[in-house]
Amino acid sequence: MTVKLLSLALAGCLSLASPALSETVLKIATDSGAKGSAPGDAIEAWAKKIEDGTQGEVKFEIFYQNELGGQQEVFDLLMAGDVDLMLNWPMTSYDQRISLLYTPYLFTNWEDGLKAYAPDGWMSEAMGKIYEDQGLVFMGAWPEGFNGIGTKGGHATSVEEAAKFKVRVPPVFPFTEIVQALGYQTAAIDWGELYSAIQTGIVAGDGANIIFYDLTYFPDLLTDWTYTRAQLITGVLTANAESLEKLSPEHQEVVRAAAREVMEDRFAAAEAANIADAEKWKALGHAFIEPTEEQMKAMVATVREKVWPQMEPLLGEELMTLVRENASKI
Repeated sequence: MTVKLLSLALAGCLSLASPALSETVLKIATDSGAKGSAPGDAIEAWAKKIEDGTQGEVKFEIFYQNELGGQQEVFDLLMAGDVDLMLNWPMTSYDQRISLLYTPYLFTNWEDGLKAYAPDGWMSEAMGKIYEDQGLVFMGAWPEGFNGIGTKGGHATSVEEAAKFKVRVPPVFPFTEIVQALGYQTAAIDWGELYSAIQTGIVAGDGANIIFYDLTYFPDLLTDWTYTRAQLITGVLTANAESLEKLSPEHQEVVRAAAREVMEDRFAAAEAANIADAEKWKALGHAFIEPTEEQMKAMVATVREKVWPQMEPLLGEELMTLVRENASKI
């Protein structure tokens, strides 16, 4: 009787435990964005879509900016498989070919960007191969928007006009090279010191950011914003390959499908957000400058001529051929 009761009790315990034992718990993180931010909302949405699509068989621990360390540290965790899925602004420390994402004037409009980053798009296929070599899976882009140049006391739409402005650039290739090719003087200044640098006249503006940042942090200092569209600034939805392969084929497809949905939602949201931010900028009495078609053609041609050859040693001939064949036409 005692043995029978113990057997029944054990069976009951196993029955109660079996749902938990069938669950897979993954770690998902972003290196940029606290809870409640757009990137934070994005990883929450990705996790929720996967949990729903697997009927709760895959669940998540969610980590926001700085909760697991700095940008490089979290990328290291992703590479090691200690983070399974991530929305990140990828580092080039493991493979310089990731610089493909930062190629100037790769796209000059949203349509070309979305087409290139579609699952069968040329950019997704190229990045997929680069990521595969690193033990990662490229699952899609998460765009913030096209960048531009914020200045005070005027603006420039030509190389000659730009020469009178010194603007801050992030100390990352090829941002400095792009802004210099557009004719500006540049200074590499830490983001945390930029407000005082503009305020004291060390620089006259902020180069290479989307308008959201200049609208949010410097609306009282900057007066003009020129929509140069040199880069489509984007994060990447990424999976550790070994983590993904541990899931069933059905669950792997759920992860991929959820990433596509998050990417497509973000393309629509980012374009709308950029337009809304431009209107807010103008409502402050500031100038928002959209270069004419001829001015854009001149900027695109100048930057491509000067910067693309500098990128070829990093990307290699094959990738640069893809860039030249598929970049937006001017």
